[in-house]
Amino acid sequence: MSIHKSVAKSASVIGFATLCSRILGFIRDIVIARLFGVYVYAQAFVIAFKIPNLFRDFFGEGAANAAFVPVFSEYAAKKSKEEFWELANVVLNLLLISLSVIVVLGVIFSPLIVRLIAPGFIADPEKLALTIKLNRIIFPYCLLICLAAYSMAILNSLRHFSVPAFAPCLLNISIIVFALMFGESIKGLSLGVLVGGFLQLLIQVPVLYKKGFRLQFFKKFRHPAAKQIGKLMMPRLLSSSIYQLNNFVDTIFGSLAAIVGEGGVAGLYFAYRLILFPLGIFSNSLSQVLLPTFSTQALEDNYEKLRLSLSFGLRATFFIILPASVGFMVLSRPLVAIIFQGGKFDAFSAMVTADVLFYYSIGLVAYAATRIIQACFFALKDTVTPTKIAVLTLVMNVGLNAVLMFPMKLSGIALATSISGTVTCLVLFSILKKRIALHYTPEIYGAFLKIFAASLSMGAVCFVLSRKFSAFAVHGWLKFIYLGGLILAGIISYALFCFIFRVNEIKQLWGWVYNRRKVL
Repeated sequence: MSIHKSVAKSASVIGFATLCSRILGFIRDIVIARLFGVYVYAQAFVIAFKIPNLFRDFFGEGAANAAFVPVFSEYAAKKSKEEFWELANVVLNLLLISLSVIVVLGVIFSPLIVRLIAPGFIADPEKLALTIKLNRIIFPYCLLICLAAYSMAILNSLRHFSVPAFAPCLLNISIIVFALMFGESIKGLSLGVLVGGFLQLLIQVPVLYKKGFRLQFFKKFRHPAAKQIGKLMMPRLLSSSIYQLNNFVDTIFGSLAAIVGEGGVAGLYFAYRLILFPLGIFSNSLSQVLLPTFSTQALEDNYEKLRLSLSFGLRATFFIILPASVGFMVLSRPLVAIIFQGGKFDAFSAMVTADVLFYYSIGLVAYAATRIIQACFFALKDTVTPTKIAVLTLVMNVGLNAVLMFPMKLSGIALATSISGTVTCLVLFSILKKRIALHYTPEIYGAFLKIFAASLSMGAVCFVLSRKFSAFAVHGWLKFIYLGGLILAGIISYALFCFIFRVNEIKQLWGWVYNRRKVL
């Protein structure tokens, strides 16, 4: 089996698991939206849940991608099993100490943290007090999810992807169950988060033990490779902090209800959750699988294979994410209204979220491509360059937010994110292209232009059909048939236009499906 077929197979497993998680996430968000709308409880939950996720990215998934996987992959390939698991235990012990300190400090300083992240809440004492209380309850989730991400990094280094990929499903199931049990009480959401974080970690433990892991609590804290991980992590921590500051910049500006309107924080959250659907199912899955492949190819100094893998990753990303971006822009209003509207999520909530979704969608391709490009930098053990570019993004996003939020309200915040994200992607790609002497750029640019043309044509079809049959969008179960029909029409028309515009990726996909059918 070729490397690209192996990558595609692993990515499809992760993609399917992520699809399950995203579907459950949709159900979770629908439950939250209909119970709380974009009003006080929803905004309090968004802020309280966002803060522990900051540290999850610092010490968990972000660090796992940037530092853990390349080093663990090298040890798995070149060292004995004993040395591999010794390193794993040292890293675990260091993580436990660091994360425990962070959780204690986070609980103590929650009032200060919430005021910094959501200054607009200070004007509403009830909303502020509720957010602080909820943040203190949820903060231990940071420890659980970071340990789950650490377990994922070890298993991915050993080329085991399925169980870590399915683990996030448990978080969504937990939040859904507890939210429905407690109704409009905020306790359900907080308990759901904590139990879900514990289950995400627990499900990976049997697989780790099967692979050979044996827990050694606080026996050893030093290892040469742990220092290497630390060196790789430091720029990544800075990069992650800048990325999260970017995210929090949107939240800070979104909390200023006097300027952008009520419900800004929750509107940004629900729109971004929709954006994460294609990103999580495809882009994250592909970058997660490509990272060990990139790492091995970089370790072998086999840059030709690295170039081929990068080209494959970017073209595959364009093929899936470009039509998703156009589809979100064309169908933003019916999509949000049909999925979320109901209960306390009223017409105003739907309008706010749909406008944000439209402008977030402009940068969707850039977000996805950046993850592939960053994975290549991480495999080259370069976490400094993405950090420097992230600083540029932060400065640009702050400036654009400050300018665009006055004429465009909440939509200006989303557009600022899309613009700064696109600039980041282009700059990173330009640097990487020179770094690895990438000579497949005509192939990459050509694929982008053909796929873009097919996506725009698909968007025109969806636009016409959505207007022609818009009467069905408000009638009970017919609205779900209406939305499903539009999505199906988009998929079919996109496939046809890909053949018309001679998009090679559709031919490769068709050949792969046809060959599998012959084997079966």
